[in-house]
Amino acid sequence: MLKHSRAAVRGEFALLILLGILLGIPYALTKITLATIPPITMVAVRVSLAAIVLWILVFALKCKLPNRRGLIPRLFIQGCLACILPYTLLAFGQRSVDSALAAILNSTTPLFVCLINLMWARHETLTFGRLLGVSLGLIGCILIAGASALSGLGQSTFGQATIILATLASAASVIHGRRFSDIPPEITAAGALTFAALVLVPFCFVVEAPLQSTPSAISVVALLVNSVVVTAFGFVIYFRLIRTIGSMGTASASYLKPVVGVLIGYTFMSESLTWTGAAGLIAILLGVAAINQRRLSGTPSWFAPQPVMPAPGTS
Repeated sequence: MLKHSRAAVRGEFALLILLGILLGIPYALTKITLATIPPITMVAVRVSLAAIVLWILVFALKCKLPNRRGLIPRLFIQGCLACILPYTLLAFGQRSVDSALAAILNSTTPLFVCLINLMWARHETLTFGRLLGVSLGLIGCILIAGASALSGLGQSTFGQATIILATLASAASVIHGRRFSDIPPEITAAGALTFAALVLVPFCFVVEAPLQSTPSAISVVALLVNSVVVTAFGFVIYFRLIRTIGSMGTASASYLKPVVGVLIGYTFMSESLTWTGAAGLIAILLGVAAINQRRLSGTPSWFAPQPVMPAPGTS
């Protein structure tokens, strides 16, 4: 029984690593896509295709659609917090903010999850180990991006504010996602992405001219991979992890995004790995491990939080 439990814990941690990889891949794919496709159009197509793929999966697996009161409005809120606000705000913010600084600002999701838990939600107990993990992860992101990136703080107030708001929305989406702990993650992901598509598709026609764009073949391929592999598959893992390891554990995956970027550059682009980058990688991995320490070991310790409480309305 214990072996099975430890195997299950390791499986969830493997999914957390996979989610971090999927969160880090879109930066390169988005850059390729934006070369010939407008930003809001790209996001609208991305969530629409992902929603279609997930509904096909839901019906193929014969998942039972829940009949819960208030589910539709909550899925709409989840779509806004997890897709509409972060994707659109980041698209606008990155136009005036350097990518290094944007990466640092966008990596503060676990910090915002801590603050929301502390001041409002209180779904999970904040322990010294988790606070240490959040701090180490943030320091690691700064080391990887380069401390000089922080010199840009305050130079583009609007752009930086939009990225911070996008990150805050992502943190709120992790907290709100706990309300779907009794629903199959495929259904939750499909529903949230569907509502995001219903908002973003008409919005892109208002602010852009999607039918007049002439996307290149490589942009289309990048968008398809981003939609089907990263977004559809990633959201299923995302909602599963919220249910199994909690909001803070799931949010810690955002620290792995710069790790993926560094490793891709080092492995496939012959980029050098500096000592500060290596130190940043180690700090991030230690931070993620500290945030999820109790679930990794399966035993209580001085790092261990109290058991995760069910979200209001899900018990």
